[in-house]
Amino acid sequence: MRLSIILPATDETYSLAETVEKIATLLASQSIEYLIVTHPKLTTPACRETIAKLRATYGSAIESFDQTRRGIGGAIQDAIDRARGEIVVLMAADLETDPAVLPSMLEQLERFDVVAASRWKGRARFSGYDPLKLVLNFTFQHFFRILYWTKLTDLTYAYRAYRAQVLKTIQWEETGFPFLFESILKPLRLGCRVAEVEAPWRARLEGVSHNSFMQTFLYTWTGLRIRFQRTSKMRYTP
Repeated sequence: MRLSIILPATDETYSLAETVEKIATLLASQSIEYLIVTHPKLTTPACRETIAKLRATYGSAIESFDQTRRGIGGAIQDAIDRARGEIVVLMAADLETDPAVLPSMLEQLERFDVVAASRWKGRARFSGYDPLKLVLNFTFQHFFRILYWTKLTDLTYAYRAYRAQVLKTIQWEETGFPFLFESILKPLRLGCRVAEVEAPWRARLEGVSHNSFMQTFLYTWTGLRIRFQRTSKMRYTP
């Protein structure tokens, strides 16, 4: 099956190149398209130069375009609209999401609709994560696990593989960082089969994170809103 990898990129250079190279090596037998979403104003010239080099190496497998919707959620939704693969993967271009986990995610996807990576499952570890944020993250995860009555341990890690139909048949509302939360909560509410695989996390080695501490309040509102939203409102109708 064809695989669509969504990689939002703003200031990543060597980490973006390494991400693509690792995926290409790990999944050499797969048909893969890399959807690298850039921002018309924020993406740096160095990042665009890296994308041009990747295109020279991988040819038509690399598709790069500026987002038209606003925010990180909007960028991902632009890429979802373009995705031609039967499987769509959301991950980062800065090596916070380890490509080595992809084979196990795809294996689980044979029996599930969504496979989410988890930093809290099994022996997975955080590397370079602020201790206070770690405590808050654990508390946040536990609260929403109970609220959604799910066994999933990590509802905010934006590293997931989906059957494309799941992403293309849901009405997405969030355009900012809360989309990364919405994109697991709505599949849960709609009864999708979701599995988890353990995955390490390490702090980015280049670039600047735009996901601020204040986003926690927006995530909380999103989680509460979706929990009590009617599922009939979640289906996409062209």
